[in-house]
Amino acid sequence: MTTALIACGALAREVLAIKEKRNWDADVLAVPALLHNRPEKIAPAVAKRIREARAKYDHVVVVYGECGTRGDLDRLLEAEGVQRLAGPHCYEMYAQDRFEKMMAEEIGTFFLTDFMVRSFDHLVLEGLGLDKHPELRDDYFGNYKRVVYLAQEDDPTLQKKAEWAAEQLALPLEIKQVGYGALESRLVTLMQGFSDS
Repeated sequence: MTTALIACGALAREVLAIKEKRNWDADVLAVPALLHNRPEKIAPAVAKRIREARAKYDHVVVVYGECGTRGDLDRLLEAEGVQRLAGPHCYEMYAQDRFEKMMAEEIGTFFLTDFMVRSFDHLVLEGLGLDKHPELRDDYFGNYKRVVYLAQEDDPTLQKKAEWAAEQLALPLEIKQVGYGALESRLVTLMQGFSDS
């Protein structure tokens, strides 16, 4: 019974690693992570992937948070009869019960993940136009007080790049090793539902 794991591009690397670790008969089909800059386009992109996957796979799972779609993604999935991982976004998935505590400590927190660190120049600097207009930094990030890097890997190279990213935003950095957090446990639960049926 093959499964299509339709994953946000920001989670695809980690989902592939979990799939390999668990030896699942599944393929990861990514949806571009840049859609987070245009969340109204997430549900239509996921719908296209679902319809493509239904022709080839026995099961379809969506590995996405709500990610600012204002309910569009969940309405689509309900209409399609497809499940997704629980959670509002990947930061909450990785940090689990620590996420609310971190937000209570400092609402002005900008989060990074391994994906965000690897892609910071493209996603943030270029994506927000800061590479050409650095004067916009305060407009975008003036109300932030810190950067918290939720690290999936314990990688000194990524930690250095996270330090550099925080410097670009002129914010202090905190690094928290979280691994895959609830991303893995929630995905395992969904996949077990298929093996039990």
